[in-house]
Amino acid sequence: MNRGFYTIMAAQFFSSLADNALLIAAIALLTVMESPEWMTPLLKLFFVLSYVLLAAFVGAFADALPKGRVMFITNLIKIAGCRMMFFHVHPLLAYAVVGFGAAAYSPAKYGILTELLPAEKLVAANGWIEGLTVSSIILGTVMGGALVNPKVAAYLLSFDGFHMIGIDTPAEAALCIISLAYVLAALFNLKIPDTGARYAHQERNPIKLIVDFAGCFKTLWKDRLGQISLAVTTLFWGAGATLQFIVLKWAESSLGMPLDKAAILQGIVAVGVALGAVAAARFVPLKKSLTVMPLGVIMGFVVLAMTMVDSIWYAYPLLVIIGALSGYFVVPMNALLQHRGHVLMSAGHSIAVQNFNENLSVLTMLMIYALMVKIDLNINIVIGMFGLFVSGIMYLIMRRHAANQRQHDSLSLIGEAKH
Repeated sequence: MNRGFYTIMAAQFFSSLADNALLIAAIALLTVMESPEWMTPLLKLFFVLSYVLLAAFVGAFADALPKGRVMFITNLIKIAGCRMMFFHVHPLLAYAVVGFGAAAYSPAKYGILTELLPAEKLVAANGWIEGLTVSSIILGTVMGGALVNPKVAAYLLSFDGFHMIGIDTPAEAALCIISLAYVLAALFNLKIPDTGARYAHQERNPIKLIVDFAGCFKTLWKDRLGQISLAVTTLFWGAGATLQFIVLKWAESSLGMPLDKAAILQGIVAVGVALGAVAAARFVPLKKSLTVMPLGVIMGFVVLAMTMVDSIWYAYPLLVIIGALSGYFVVPMNALLQHRGHVLMSAGHSIAVQNFNENLSVLTMLMIYALMVKIDLNINIVIGMFGLFVSGIMYLIMRRHAANQRQHDSLSLIGEAKH
């Protein structure tokens, strides 16, 4: 990998670190506000709403400018969302602004990989990107949990520097530290090289952009490889976002852990994802990417074991296994989807279609989970339904792939160059 790739990784690390720390800080703010429990998963829902609503436009924006510049501009939007919490804007609205920046950031972040690297390096690149992203999730959730810890907050507020700039509450101290991570990401954004990739003049008419996006959407879902990899990643991101909140609720109900401790369990899952992602980058070539699908079925059944765990010593290894299985099967599928999207259309547009589908799944699954919390459904019942759903959908996707293969050898398309 060249130097530009490592600069992209550094920018992604600090931006994702701040996103995840801010989520924990926002949850803590909702708790201080004595908001109802069902409002907590809505934080993630408000965050991903922009991925769905802006999908037709962010791809064109990502392809209109050099990707590094796009990442810098959108990271500034994230900083603005974080700063809104300083001024007592409701956490849901402020985190929605951060999500707006993230939605525009994502097509550039992933799209630049296809501009910078050949197809045969995409699995390895995705393995490193996912591994680093997951590392940022681990550190971000732990960082957020630490910052909302009363002892850490009191220690931060003991510094005179905070009082000099008008920071005198634990929440403001936490938000100040998180803002610094966003600033570091912005500095790395400025160092991302221009790949030289240029696309045709991007349409600015909203109606034509929506029509163009609809065409890209149909193209990717009709492609025999695109539809399988897109279905898997769509399921994975919806399930992953929901599992993030299920783990917090499960930690409280079954393990008796407060928020600052439960946040560490999210990091434990992320450790597993990182291990699985790095292993996939090492052992799964792009040509063999579809062979990992059975792991998705297995992961769903392993999730069911959470209902039988009431000790932290069993929880840790179980969550690592769940994370490792998900990381190992999603990284090759993500690389395959990027490859087919790059072959069939431009990088920015294909990532925008991917984001639309994946985050529509996140919205749907989080709304269902929020409803389950509102009706006070037992967490073990929620976990059981969740695990069986993941396994069932993965099985149906495998059946669809087998049917495609009987009609045409779609695997021969892997590695095909852009026409």
